[in-house]
Amino acid sequence: MTRASAPPQITEPSPSLLRLAGFPYFLIAFIARLPFAMMVVGVLTVVVSARGSLSLGGLTSAAVGLGTACFGPLLGAAADRFGQRVVLVVLALANGAMLLLFTFVVYGEAADGFVLLAAVGIGATAPQVAPLSRSRLVTIIADRMPEARRAKTVSGTMAYESAADETVFVFGPFLVGILASAFAPWAPLVGAAVLTVVFVGAFALHPSGRHVSQDRDADGRAPSAVSELFRPQLLIVVLGILGVGIFFGTMLTSLTSFMADRGAPEQAGLLYGVMGVGSAVLALGVAWLPPSFSMRARWLVFSGILLAGTLLLGLVDSPGTMMLALAIMGIGIGPTLVTQYSFGAARSPRGRSATVMTMLGSGVVVGQSIGAAVAGEIAENVGTSAALLLPMIAAFIAFGAGVANWVLSGERRGRSTVTA
Repeated sequence: MTRASAPPQITEPSPSLLRLAGFPYFLIAFIARLPFAMMVVGVLTVVVSARGSLSLGGLTSAAVGLGTACFGPLLGAAADRFGQRVVLVVLALANGAMLLLFTFVVYGEAADGFVLLAAVGIGATAPQVAPLSRSRLVTIIADRMPEARRAKTVSGTMAYESAADETVFVFGPFLVGILASAFAPWAPLVGAAVLTVVFVGAFALHPSGRHVSQDRDADGRAPSAVSELFRPQLLIVVLGILGVGIFFGTMLTSLTSFMADRGAPEQAGLLYGVMGVGSAVLALGVAWLPPSFSMRARWLVFSGILLAGTLLLGLVDSPGTMMLALAIMGIGIGPTLVTQYSFGAARSPRGRSATVMTMLGSGVVVGQSIGAAVAGEIAENVGTSAALLLPMIAAFIAFGAGVANWVLSGERRGRSTVTA
Protein backbone atom coordinates (compact mmCIF):
# COMPACT_ATOMS: atom_id res chain seq x y z
CA MET A 1 0.00 0.00 0.00
CA THR A 2 1.42 3.30 -1.01
CA ARG A 3 0.96 6.56 0.83
CA ALA A 4 0.25 9.73 -1.01
CA SER A 5 3.17 12.08 -0.62
CA ALA A 6 2.45 15.63 0.45
CA PRO A 7 2.71 18.12 -2.35
CA PRO A 8 5.96 20.10 -2.23
CA GLN A 9 5.62 23.48 -0.62
CA ILE A 10 6.24 26.40 -2.90
CA THR A 11 8.22 29.11 -1.20
CA GLU A 12 7.74 32.53 -2.66
CA PRO A 13 10.96 34.47 -3.08
CA SER A 14 11.32 37.40 -0.73
CA PRO A 15 10.48 40.72 -2.35
CA SER A 16 13.26 42.89 -3.74
CA LEU A 17 14.20 46.21 -2.21
CA LEU A 18 12.67 47.98 -5.20
CA ARG A 19 9.35 46.34 -4.39
CA LEU A 20 9.64 46.97 -0.65
CA ALA A 21 10.41 50.68 -1.03
CA GLY A 22 8.54 51.29 -4.30
CA PHE A 23 9.82 52.94 -7.50
CA PRO A 24 8.39 56.40 -6.61
CA TYR A 25 10.60 56.37 -3.53
CA PHE A 26 13.79 56.19 -5.59
CA LEU A 27 12.61 58.94 -7.96
CA ILE A 28 11.66 61.28 -5.10
CA ALA A 29 14.87 60.55 -3.18
CA PHE A 30 16.96 61.27 -6.29
CA ILE A 31 15.40 64.67 -6.99
CA ALA A 32 15.35 65.57 -3.29
CA ARG A 33 19.18 65.47 -3.16
CA LEU A 34 19.56 68.07 -5.90
CA PRO A 35 19.23 71.12 -3.58
CA PHE A 36 22.05 69.81 -1.40
CA ALA A 37 24.28 69.48 -4.48
CA MET A 38 23.37 73.00 -5.59
CA MET A 39 23.98 74.80 -2.29
CA VAL A 40 27.77 75.12 -2.15
CA VAL A 41 28.17 76.16 -5.79
CA GLY A 42 25.04 78.33 -5.67
CA VAL A 43 26.29 80.20 -2.61
CA LEU A 44 29.69 80.75 -4.24
CA THR A 45 28.07 82.05 -7.44
CA VAL A 46 25.73 84.54 -5.79
CA VAL A 47 28.38 85.89 -3.36
CA VAL A 48 30.92 86.50 -6.12
CA SER A 49 28.25 88.23 -8.19
CA ALA A 50 26.69 90.35 -5.42
CA ARG A 51 29.79 91.14 -3.36
CA GLY A 52 32.50 90.92 -6.03
CA SER A 53 34.85 88.87 -3.86
CA LEU A 54 36.10 85.41 -4.78
CA SER A 55 37.76 85.12 -1.37
CA LEU A 56 34.49 85.84 0.45
CA GLY A 57 32.76 83.38 -1.86
CA GLY A 58 35.18 80.62 -0.86
CA LEU A 59 34.78 81.43 2.82
CA THR A 60 31.00 81.42 2.48
CA SER A 61 31.04 78.00 0.81
CA ALA A 62 33.23 76.74 3.66
CA ALA A 63 30.74 78.22 6.14
CA VAL A 64 28.01 76.05 4.60
CA GLY A 65 30.23 73.04 5.24
CA LEU A 66 30.87 74.20 8.80
CA GLY A 67 27.13 74.33 9.51
CA THR A 68 26.73 70.82 8.12
CA ALA A 69 29.66 69.51 10.15
CA CYS A 70 28.31 70.92 13.41
CA PHE A 71 24.66 70.00 13.01
CA GLY A 72 24.48 67.16 10.44
CA PRO A 73 25.22 64.29 12.85
CA LEU A 74 22.93 65.85 15.47
CA LEU A 75 20.09 65.91 12.94
CA GLY A 76 20.85 62.28 12.12
CA ALA A 77 20.65 61.43 15.82
CA ALA A 78 17.31 63.25 16.01
CA ALA A 79 16.06 61.20 13.04
CA ASP A 80 17.10 58.02 14.85
CA ARG A 81 15.38 59.18 18.03
CA PHE A 82 12.14 60.69 16.71
CA GLY A 83 11.89 59.21 13.22
CA GLN A 84 12.86 60.74 9.89
CA ARG A 85 9.45 62.15 9.02
CA VAL A 86 9.12 64.89 11.63
CA VAL A 87 12.79 65.88 11.40
CA LEU A 88 12.76 66.16 7.60
CA VAL A 89 9.52 68.17 7.48
CA VAL A 90 11.00 70.73 9.85
CA LEU A 91 14.28 70.82 7.93
CA ALA A 92 12.57 71.21 4.55
CA LEU A 93 10.77 74.33 5.74
CA ALA A 94 13.73 75.72 7.70
CA ASN A 95 16.26 75.19 4.92
CA GLY A 96 13.99 76.66 2.25
CA ALA A 97 13.59 79.74 4.46
CA MET A 98 17.37 79.98 5.09
CA LEU A 99 18.13 79.85 1.36
CA LEU A 100 15.75 82.76 0.72
CA LEU A 101 17.06 84.67 3.74
CA PHE A 102 20.64 84.25 2.55
CA THR A 103 19.68 85.66 -0.85
CA PHE A 104 18.22 88.78 0.77
CA VAL A 105 21.23 89.19 3.09
CA VAL A 106 23.87 88.87 0.38
CA TYR A 107 22.17 91.48 -1.83
CA GLY A 108 21.52 93.81 1.10
CA GLU A 109 23.75 96.15 3.06
CA ALA A 110 24.58 93.64 5.81
CA ALA A 111 28.23 93.16 6.79
CA ASP A 112 30.16 90.18 5.48
CA GLY A 113 29.92 88.56 8.90
CA PHE A 114 26.14 88.28 8.54
CA VAL A 115 26.61 86.68 5.12
CA LEU A 116 28.84 84.03 6.69
CA LEU A 117 26.39 83.52 9.54
CA ALA A 118 23.51 83.00 7.10
CA ALA A 119 25.66 80.49 5.18
CA VAL A 120 26.23 78.53 8.40
CA GLY A 121 22.44 78.51 8.81
CA ILE A 122 22.05 76.95 5.34
CA GLY A 123 24.45 74.15 6.24
CA ALA A 124 22.95 73.67 9.70
CA THR A 125 19.44 73.13 8.32
CA ALA A 126 20.46 71.17 5.20
CA PRO A 127 18.27 68.05 4.86
CA GLN A 128 20.85 65.37 4.12
CA VAL A 129 18.61 63.22 1.99
CA ALA A 130 21.37 60.94 0.72
CA PRO A 131 22.57 59.72 4.15
CA LEU A 132 19.01 59.43 5.45
CA SER A 133 17.99 57.49 2.33
CA ARG A 134 20.87 55.08 2.94
CA SER A 135 19.78 54.70 6.55
CA ARG A 136 16.15 54.19 5.57
CA LEU A 137 16.99 51.50 3.00
CA VAL A 138 19.48 49.71 5.27
CA THR A 139 16.82 49.62 7.99
CA ILE A 140 14.29 48.11 5.58
CA ILE A 141 16.86 45.51 4.46
CA ALA A 142 17.74 44.58 8.04
CA ASP A 143 14.14 44.33 9.21
CA ARG A 144 12.31 42.89 6.21
CA MET A 145 14.74 40.78 4.16
CA PRO A 146 16.13 37.32 4.94
CA GLU A 147 19.61 37.33 6.42
CA ALA A 148 21.10 35.39 3.51
CA ARG A 149 20.32 38.24 1.11
CA ARG A 150 21.19 41.20 3.32
CA ALA A 151 24.93 41.56 2.65
CA LYS A 152 24.58 41.50 -1.15
CA THR A 153 21.53 43.79 -1.06
CA VAL A 154 23.31 46.31 1.16
CA SER A 155 26.30 46.30 -1.21
CA GLY A 156 24.03 46.89 -4.21
CA THR A 157 22.14 49.61 -2.34
CA MET A 158 25.34 51.47 -1.43
CA ALA A 159 26.46 51.16 -5.06
CA TYR A 160 23.21 52.68 -6.33
CA GLU A 161 23.21 55.44 -3.71
CA SER A 162 26.81 56.42 -4.48
CA ALA A 163 26.11 56.44 -8.22
CA ALA A 164 23.08 58.65 -7.57
CA ASP A 165 25.26 61.00 -5.50
CA GLU A 166 27.86 61.17 -8.25
CA THR A 167 25.19 61.95 -10.85
CA VAL A 168 23.60 64.63 -8.69
CA PHE A 169 26.90 66.27 -7.79
CA VAL A 170 27.79 66.51 -11.48
CA PHE A 171 24.33 67.70 -12.54
CA GLY A 172 23.81 70.05 -9.57
CA PRO A 173 26.55 72.56 -10.50
CA PHE A 174 25.45 72.28 -14.14
CA LEU A 175 21.90 73.24 -13.12
CA VAL A 176 23.28 76.16 -11.08
CA GLY A 177 25.08 77.42 -14.19
CA ILE A 178 21.94 77.17 -16.33
CA LEU A 179 19.72 79.02 -13.84
CA ALA A 180 22.34 81.70 -13.14
CA SER A 181 22.91 82.30 -16.86
CA ALA A 182 19.26 82.18 -17.92
CA PHE A 183 17.83 84.27 -15.07
CA ALA A 184 20.14 85.77 -12.44
CA PRO A 185 22.83 84.68 -9.95
CA TRP A 186 20.18 84.41 -7.20
CA ALA A 187 18.00 82.03 -9.24
CA PRO A 188 19.86 78.80 -8.23
CA LEU A 189 19.25 79.46 -4.53
CA VAL A 190 15.58 80.27 -5.07
CA GLY A 191 15.26 77.14 -7.21
CA ALA A 192 16.98 75.09 -4.51
CA ALA A 193 14.55 76.48 -1.93
CA VAL A 194 11.56 75.40 -4.02
CA LEU A 195 13.00 71.93 -4.65
CA THR A 196 13.74 71.55 -0.94
CA VAL A 197 10.23 72.35 0.20
CA VAL A 198 8.53 70.25 -2.49
CA PHE A 199 10.74 67.18 -2.87
CA VAL A 200 12.36 66.93 0.56
CA GLY A 201 8.82 67.34 1.91
CA ALA A 202 7.68 64.50 -0.36
CA PHE A 203 10.64 62.38 0.78
CA ALA A 204 9.67 63.02 4.40
CA LEU A 205 6.01 62.13 3.84
CA HIS A 206 6.69 59.00 1.77
CA PRO A 207 5.26 55.91 3.53
CA SER A 208 8.79 54.56 4.10
CA GLY A 209 9.38 57.59 6.36
CA ARG A 210 7.26 55.88 9.01
CA HIS A 211 9.58 52.89 9.06
CA VAL A 212 11.64 52.91 12.27
CA SER A 213 14.28 50.32 13.08
CA GLN A 214 13.07 47.42 15.20
CA ASP A 215 16.16 48.02 17.36
CA ARG A 216 14.46 51.11 18.86
CA ASP A 217 12.11 50.67 21.80
CA ALA A 218 8.67 52.25 22.14
CA ASP A 219 10.21 55.49 23.47
CA GLY A 220 12.66 55.71 20.57
CA ARG A 221 15.71 54.81 22.63
CA ALA A 222 18.55 52.82 21.03
CA PRO A 223 20.02 49.72 22.70
CA SER A 224 23.55 50.91 21.89
CA ALA A 225 25.54 53.54 23.78
CA VAL A 226 26.58 56.84 22.19
CA SER A 227 30.20 55.90 22.89
CA GLU A 228 29.95 53.20 20.21
CA LEU A 229 29.92 55.97 17.59
CA PHE A 230 33.53 56.73 18.53
CA ARG A 231 34.97 53.25 18.06
CA PRO A 232 38.21 53.27 15.98
CA GLN A 233 36.63 50.94 13.40
CA LEU A 234 33.96 53.56 12.68
CA LEU A 235 36.10 56.69 13.03
CA ILE A 236 38.56 55.39 10.44
CA VAL A 237 35.69 55.24 7.94
CA VAL A 238 34.81 58.85 8.74
CA LEU A 239 38.46 59.85 8.17
CA GLY A 240 38.57 57.98 4.87
CA ILE A 241 35.40 59.59 3.58
CA LEU A 242 36.65 63.01 4.71
CA GLY A 243 39.65 62.41 2.44
CA VAL A 244 37.27 61.68 -0.45
CA GLY A 245 35.40 64.92 0.25
CA ILE A 246 38.65 66.91 0.31
CA PHE A 247 39.56 65.29 -3.00
CA PHE A 248 36.28 66.42 -4.58
CA GLY A 249 36.77 70.03 -3.44
CA THR A 250 40.45 70.33 -4.32
CA MET A 251 40.14 68.55 -7.65
CA LEU A 252 37.31 70.69 -9.04
CA THR A 253 38.91 73.94 -7.86
CA SER A 254 42.42 73.13 -9.10
CA LEU A 255 40.97 71.85 -12.38
CA THR A 256 39.15 75.17 -12.83
CA SER A 257 42.44 76.99 -12.23
CA PHE A 258 44.20 74.66 -14.71
CA MET A 259 41.68 75.44 -17.45
CA ALA A 260 41.64 79.16 -16.58
CA ASP A 261 45.38 79.23 -17.28
CA ARG A 262 44.49 78.04 -20.77
CA GLY A 263 41.76 80.61 -21.24
CA ALA A 264 38.83 78.18 -20.96
CA PRO A 265 37.65 77.99 -17.32
CA GLU A 266 34.10 77.21 -18.47
CA GLN A 267 35.32 73.84 -19.80
CA ALA A 268 36.41 72.64 -16.36
CA GLY A 269 32.97 71.17 -15.71
CA LEU A 270 33.11 69.16 -18.93
CA LEU A 271 36.46 67.63 -18.02
CA TYR A 272 35.28 67.00 -14.47
CA GLY A 273 32.34 65.12 -15.95
CA VAL A 274 34.76 62.56 -17.41
CA MET A 275 35.68 61.54 -13.89
CA GLY A 276 32.10 61.83 -12.63
CA VAL A 277 30.57 59.58 -15.29
CA GLY A 278 33.28 56.94 -14.93
CA SER A 279 32.96 57.07 -11.17
CA ALA A 280 29.19 56.57 -11.29
CA VAL A 281 29.46 53.61 -13.67
CA LEU A 282 32.18 51.90 -11.62
CA ALA A 283 30.25 52.58 -8.41
CA LEU A 284 27.31 50.61 -9.79
CA GLY A 285 29.68 47.82 -10.81
CA VAL A 286 30.74 47.21 -7.21
CA ALA A 287 27.54 45.22 -6.64
CA TRP A 288 28.79 42.58 -9.09
CA LEU A 289 32.23 42.10 -7.55
CA PRO A 290 32.76 38.58 -6.15
CA PRO A 291 32.50 38.09 -2.36
CA SER A 292 36.08 36.79 -2.39
CA PHE A 293 37.18 40.34 -3.21
CA SER A 294 36.70 41.51 0.38
CA MET A 295 35.57 45.00 1.33
CA ARG A 296 38.80 45.89 3.06
CA ALA A 297 40.74 44.80 -0.05
CA ARG A 298 38.43 46.87 -2.28
CA TRP A 299 39.14 49.99 -0.21
CA LEU A 300 42.90 49.51 -0.64
CA VAL A 301 42.78 48.63 -4.34
CA PHE A 302 40.44 51.38 -5.51
CA SER A 303 41.87 54.12 -3.28
CA GLY A 304 45.28 53.05 -4.61
CA ILE A 305 44.01 53.59 -8.17
CA LEU A 306 42.72 57.01 -7.10
CA LEU A 307 46.11 57.87 -5.61
CA ALA A 308 47.90 56.72 -8.77
CA GLY A 309 45.64 58.94 -10.87
CA THR A 310 46.37 61.97 -8.72
CA LEU A 311 50.12 61.39 -9.03
CA LEU A 312 49.72 61.96 -12.78
CA LEU A 313 48.60 65.52 -12.01
CA GLY A 314 52.26 66.42 -11.57
CA LEU A 315 52.83 65.54 -15.23
CA VAL A 316 49.75 66.96 -16.97
CA ASP A 317 50.47 69.67 -19.51
CA SER A 318 47.33 69.71 -21.68
CA PRO A 319 43.59 69.09 -21.44
CA GLY A 320 44.17 65.71 -23.08
CA THR A 321 46.56 64.44 -20.41
CA MET A 322 44.34 65.94 -17.71
CA MET A 323 41.41 63.97 -19.14
CA LEU A 324 43.46 60.76 -18.94
CA ALA A 325 44.32 61.43 -15.29
CA LEU A 326 40.68 62.18 -14.49
CA ALA A 327 39.54 58.97 -16.19
CA ILE A 328 41.92 56.92 -14.02
CA MET A 329 40.75 58.74 -10.89
CA GLY A 330 37.16 57.99 -11.87
CA ILE A 331 37.93 54.27 -11.78
CA GLY A 332 39.02 54.59 -8.16
CA ILE A 333 36.81 57.21 -6.55
CA GLY A 334 33.34 55.68 -7.05
CA PRO A 335 34.10 52.18 -5.73
CA THR A 336 36.09 53.67 -2.83
CA LEU A 337 33.07 55.74 -1.78
CA VAL A 338 30.71 52.75 -2.09
CA THR A 339 33.01 50.62 0.05
CA GLN A 340 33.29 53.28 2.74
CA TYR A 341 29.53 53.66 2.98
CA SER A 342 29.17 49.86 3.12
CA PHE A 343 31.58 49.77 6.05
CA GLY A 344 29.55 52.53 7.70
CA ALA A 345 26.37 50.51 7.30
CA ALA A 346 28.00 47.33 8.63
CA ARG A 347 29.55 49.07 11.64
CA SER A 348 26.60 51.25 12.66
CA PRO A 349 25.69 50.70 16.32
CA ARG A 350 22.23 49.19 16.72
CA GLY A 351 19.52 51.79 16.25
CA ARG A 352 21.93 54.54 15.12
CA SER A 353 22.18 54.07 11.36
CA ALA A 354 20.89 57.57 10.52
CA THR A 355 23.47 59.09 12.86
CA VAL A 356 26.30 57.17 11.21
CA MET A 357 25.15 57.93 7.67
CA THR A 358 24.88 61.66 8.40
CA MET A 359 28.36 61.54 9.96
CA LEU A 360 29.65 60.12 6.69
CA GLY A 361 27.60 62.51 4.56
CA SER A 362 28.86 65.44 6.61
CA GLY A 363 32.41 64.20 6.10
CA VAL A 364 32.00 64.47 2.32
CA VAL A 365 30.48 67.96 2.47
CA VAL A 366 32.96 69.30 5.02
CA GLY A 367 35.89 67.91 3.09
CA GLN A 368 34.55 69.35 -0.17
CA SER A 369 34.01 72.80 1.35
CA ILE A 370 37.40 72.97 3.07
CA GLY A 371 39.17 71.56 0.03
CA ALA A 372 37.58 74.08 -2.32
CA ALA A 373 38.39 77.02 -0.04
CA VAL A 374 42.03 76.01 0.50
CA ALA A 375 42.62 75.13 -3.15
CA GLY A 376 41.11 78.44 -4.25
CA GLU A 377 43.43 80.42 -1.99
CA ILE A 378 46.52 78.47 -3.08
CA ALA A 379 45.64 78.64 -6.77
CA GLU A 380 45.11 82.40 -6.58
CA ASN A 381 48.15 83.25 -4.44
CA VAL A 382 50.69 80.53 -5.31
CA GLY A 383 49.64 79.02 -8.61
CA THR A 384 47.94 76.09 -10.29
CA SER A 385 50.88 73.70 -9.89
CA ALA A 386 50.73 74.06 -6.11
CA ALA A 387 46.94 73.63 -6.10
CA LEU A 388 47.25 70.37 -8.07
CA LEU A 389 49.25 68.88 -5.19
CA LEU A 390 46.21 69.03 -2.92
CA PRO A 391 44.21 66.22 -4.63
CA MET A 392 47.28 64.01 -4.15
CA ILE A 393 47.26 64.74 -0.40
CA ALA A 394 43.52 64.04 -0.22
CA ALA A 395 43.91 60.74 -2.06
CA PHE A 396 46.74 59.78 0.28
CA ILE A 397 44.43 60.42 3.27
CA ALA A 398 41.80 58.08 1.76
CA PHE A 399 44.44 55.43 0.98
CA GLY A 400 46.11 55.75 4.40
CA ALA A 401 42.75 55.31 6.09
CA GLY A 402 42.27 52.18 3.96
CA VAL A 403 45.57 50.79 5.25
CA ALA A 404 44.50 51.49 8.84
CA ASN A 405 41.11 49.91 8.11
CA TRP A 406 42.86 46.77 6.82
CA VAL A 407 44.53 46.37 10.21
CA LEU A 408 41.37 47.16 12.19
CA SER A 409 39.25 44.83 10.03
CA GLY A 410 41.77 42.05 10.53
CA GLU A 411 41.31 42.34 14.28
CA ARG A 412 37.53 41.85 13.83
CA ARG A 413 37.71 39.18 11.15
CA GLY A 414 36.72 36.41 13.46
CA ARG A 415 33.66 38.33 14.61
CA SER A 416 32.28 39.62 11.32
CA THR A 417 32.75 38.52 7.75
CA VAL A 418 30.89 41.58 6.47
CA THR A 419 33.52 44.04 7.60
CA ALA A 420 36.46 42.02 6.32
